[in-house]
Amino acid sequence: MRNGRKLKRKSAFSSESFHRKGKYMVSFSKAKNINHLWGRLIIEELTRCGVEYFCIAPGSRSGPLVVAVAENKRAKSCIHFDERGLAYYALGYVASSGKTACLIATSGTAVANFYPAIIEASKKKLPLIILTADRPPELRNTGANQTIDQVKIFGDYARFFFDMPCPSKEMPLEAVLTTIDQAVYRARANYPGPVHINCMFREPLTPIKEKGFTPGNVKSLSHWLKNSLPFTRYKPYEKRLSLKELKNVAQELSAMKRGIIAVGKLKSGEEKSVLALARTLQWPVFADITSGLRLKSKDASIIHYFDQLLLEPALVTRYRPDGVLHLGGRLTSSRWYEFIKKITPLPYITVLNHPLRNDPLHCLTTRVECSVSYFCGAIKQFLKQRKRNDFTARLQKASERVSQRLFARVKETTALTPDALAQAISQIPFQETGLFLANSMPIRIMDMFAGVNKNLCCVGANRGASGIDGNLASAIGFADGLAKPVVALLGDLAFLHDLNSLALLKELKTPFVIIVINDRGGGIFSFLPISGFPNVFEKYFAAAHTFSFEMAAKMFQIGYVKVKVVKEFTDAYRQALGKNGATIIEIEANREENYKAICSLQNTIRICLKR
Repeated sequence: MRNGRKLKRKSAFSSESFHRKGKYMVSFSKAKNINHLWGRLIIEELTRCGVEYFCIAPGSRSGPLVVAVAENKRAKSCIHFDERGLAYYALGYVASSGKTACLIATSGTAVANFYPAIIEASKKKLPLIILTADRPPELRNTGANQTIDQVKIFGDYARFFFDMPCPSKEMPLEAVLTTIDQAVYRARANYPGPVHINCMFREPLTPIKEKGFTPGNVKSLSHWLKNSLPFTRYKPYEKRLSLKELKNVAQELSAMKRGIIAVGKLKSGEEKSVLALARTLQWPVFADITSGLRLKSKDASIIHYFDQLLLEPALVTRYRPDGVLHLGGRLTSSRWYEFIKKITPLPYITVLNHPLRNDPLHCLTTRVECSVSYFCGAIKQFLKQRKRNDFTARLQKASERVSQRLFARVKETTALTPDALAQAISQIPFQETGLFLANSMPIRIMDMFAGVNKNLCCVGANRGASGIDGNLASAIGFADGLAKPVVALLGDLAFLHDLNSLALLKELKTPFVIIVINDRGGGIFSFLPISGFPNVFEKYFAAAHTFSFEMAAKMFQIGYVKVKVVKEFTDAYRQALGKNGATIIEIEANREENYKAICSLQNTIRICLKR
């Protein structure tokens, strides 16, 4: 975790400050002006609510907030010049740390640059506090410089919005504190996500002594000043199901003899409860790459290569389930959804911890809203322990045949094909290593071909809106939040899109390996129908280029190596993971050859599965 540069604290603490449980609070009676006072109150209340990490983009109008961060001893900070990259960094940090972070920006387009990451955070239900500075009311809609309409700028993607008025003696300080408390609660509640407080400030924006200013109304906060707790303390609740509801769902599950458990993105710690339920039902588990089960667990119920099993039409018919229990988020595999589309209608039960719709095929028959861990534990008491069945056993054997075929293929060639790369990456040699997968081809090749390795502690990906923007920044934030070695796999276009986020690596101390598949364009388009139209494909869809990334690594003073074959990659990979700091491993790939390699492998798998 990194600290941004702090301002000097000559007057930040005084005899009126107090020490409680090793934590300091700034003196509010020593505030230089009303903006300074409100800034201190806002940041102090955030830290009391457990929001201690502040991601700051430099700017003038946000001065009162930034100075308050610098003066608060509990506040930790990351400073970055690009608001877009900073916001993606913040959501990566939140995703891996499980903590709430705060974004701070000045007024104008600085705020708009947060938007893509706010969409992603909203879709992924990640708690983010956004503090944006704004011009005062008299400058709105006047043509004043660096002034845009920031009111509800993030629309429905924000769980909560408040247009904080300019600091004034007329507004009770309690109102400032309770607004912060409500915002943090809304960010973390049962439907978590980003919240936005738009803070208007008049000048002065610096902690300059304002003539005649005395923070006399601080005395009204005497009770708050005597402790280190938030002004309003919210007590969270978890939605529970009634006995009748549990029995009804249990009856549905009991009626299914050949069920499948599909597992999407889970919250950390939910994996064990899912596996316990799978053992009770004796159902196979089709686990997504982001679930925490696909790469890490060797549990017998997990069908690691289910996506490849669905390549064979005869197998799809042979293993038609009579019901599905879907736990967590959606799956990366498009073949899974094609499979479900072919075999519906059938009972399809989904369990999600939020109220939003997750039914792209319009096939759900029962939807349960509660946490996955609670559901798995509660439903078991109404289910009988089942015996191992042929349905699950046959799927396990078929998946094992795919695994053997993939392993044999890697041994047969030195070429760094997508499947060979996925197998090599998944054989992480060091314990407690994180993996971040960019969108497009990287996450798909890992989902299809990666092996199993207990050294992996977690997998991150921006699968909310699934854009290629901000993936590098999110990976760096993911590494900072995890505080462990991290491997990030990106395509060349995703890397180019976010190149300036390499500046965020300056103070990273843990091993961080950036693997870039440089196939000179958008490799995923080769698998889409548009690839059959060569007159437009290369220029308008593949976005072909001739760039290499050695000079980018040199510019940002990052270790760099270029590889072409498996042996070169595995040597560079092990070396990069064994040292602190960042290393870029650029894979010189050929888009057409990669496409042919995947098609050839999948034909081989189809033949293997027919036996």
